[in-house]
Amino acid sequence: MKNRSLISISDFTREESLRILDLAEEFEKQPTQNILDGFVIATLFFEPSTRTRLSFESAVNRLGGKVIGFSDASSSSVQKGESLHDTIKTVSNYCDLIVMRHPREGSARYASQVASVPIINAGDGANQHPTQCLLDMYSIRKTQGRLDNLHIAFVGDLKYGRTVHSLVIAMSLHNTTFHLVSPAELKLPSSVKMHIKNKNLQYRQYTDLNEVIPLADIIYMTRIQKERFSDPIEYERVKNAYILNNTMLCKAKPGMKVLHPLPRVNEISTDVDDSSSAYYFQQALNGVYVRQALVATILGVK
Repeated sequence: MKNRSLISISDFTREESLRILDLAEEFEKQPTQNILDGFVIATLFFEPSTRTRLSFESAVNRLGGKVIGFSDASSSSVQKGESLHDTIKTVSNYCDLIVMRHPREGSARYASQVASVPIINAGDGANQHPTQCLLDMYSIRKTQGRLDNLHIAFVGDLKYGRTVHSLVIAMSLHNTTFHLVSPAELKLPSSVKMHIKNKNLQYRQYTDLNEVIPLADIIYMTRIQKERFSDPIEYERVKNAYILNNTMLCKAKPGMKVLHPLPRVNEISTDVDDSSSAYYFQQALNGVYVRQALVATILGVK
C-alpha cells in the first residue's frame, strides 16, 4: 500500500481496509509518535471542511510531520485562474502526500493521474469520501464488535451523500442488510445499489424513519445538503424530512448506535446527545486514529 493513492474505497481490498482499522487501534492506544519526522503533507481544501481537514492535520502533527496547504481556494492561485492540473503539479514538488477535497466529482482521480505523490481523496463532490468511510467502519466495529452480519439504516440524503456511497460500497463486503430511508427525491443511486445487488445482499427502501429504528444495529443519519441542490424549492421541500429525537430511540436495540458524518443541522435533536446511543462525536475523534493509520501506511512508515 506504500505510495498508493486512495480515491475510492474500492481502491482498497477488504483485507487492506481491515489492516488500516487494525493499525488505527494501535494509534488509539498511542496517538503521539514521532514517525513522520521529515515528511510534509499538503492539505488542499477547495471546499469547506472542519472535521476532515483538522483531523488530518491533527493526525500528522501528532506523528511529527509538517502540514502545508490551504482551507479556502480563494486564498490560493485558483483565484487567479490557475487550473487544477497546475496546482497539483506545483504542490507535488513541495510535499510527500496530498490530501484534497474538491467540489467536482472525479477531481481526485484526475489529481492522482497528474501528481508525482500519492493523493488521498477527502471528498469529491457527491461522489465518494473514502477516509470518512474507513473511520465509519472503525466506529461500527468498535461499537458492535464486528463488521459482518449487521443491519445498517442509512437516513436522509442518500442521493448526494458521498459518505453514504462509500460506506454502502464497503459494507457490501461484510454481509450487511441495508435499510435505506429517504425522500423519493433523494434515493440511493442505482450505481451504488449495484454493489449491494452484486453481492446478493438484501436492501429495503423506506420513507418512514420509525419503521427501521427497531431493526437497526447502526443508524447512520445524514444532513440534507443544501449546497448540492440546484433548485432551492426542492431543498425546502425535503430539508426537514427526518429529525431523530430521544423519544424515538425507546424502540431501539440496546446496543444500537447513532452515527453521523457531521456537521448536523437539525436532523438529530440535541436531546439525543446524552443518550447511550449517541456516538457521532466519538466517531469524529476516531477519524484522527484512522487517518494516522492511513497516512503512515501510504508513506511506508508502518
